[in-house]
Amino acid sequence: MTTPVENLTQAQNELYEWIRNYLKDYQHSPTIRQMMEAMGLRSPAPIQSRLKHLQEKGYISWQEGKARTLKLVDELLEGVPVLGSVAAGGLIETYDDVQSNLDFSDILKKKDVFALTVNGDSMIEAYIADGDMVLMEPIADSLSLRNGTIVSAMVPGLGTTLKYFIKREGKIFLEAANPAYEPIELNLDQVVFQGKLLAVWRKV
Repeated sequence: MTTPVENLTQAQNELYEWIRNYLKDYQHSPTIRQMMEAMGLRSPAPIQSRLKHLQEKGYISWQEGKARTLKLVDELLEGVPVLGSVAAGGLIETYDDVQSNLDFSDILKKKDVFALTVNGDSMIEAYIADGDMVLMEPIADSLSLRNGTIVSAMVPGLGTTLKYFIKREGKIFLEAANPAYEPIELNLDQVVFQGKLLAVWRKV
């Protein structure tokens, strides 16, 4: 019997472990229908709810409504070989062996970071695109946030959004990195800051 993962409910943990085993066996993500059948459910709603919670808690990367986008965060970030450097100007000598490993595991363990999948293009000029996965560090004290920090914020009636944090004249502004979007003006007590940006993960 698998030991439940800390901070997951029994239902969330059951689905998470099933997904982990499925990915190990088939090397591609399951469909909502397959997850429904495995969990003995007749409606997709409970599956979608559990997936959203797993994503919010940083266990999976998933784009709702897009098939086969489900991935496990810990497997994406286990360790990436660093083979050398690449020039953005002139050419440099090519690499021929692995120099080290870029290991994300220490960041995940020490900073309690979590991952969110980006939906939309409001941060495109900050080089954060639709479908990217952002790694976020929890915010212990929102009063210490500096202007220009990219944050994930929960706004009543609007949901969770990724924006620049700006504090000006006692007001909070959540500003996009896309001129097509107007800033969101709020009082400090109208917003819950979930995390600040650590890194962006993009699969190309």
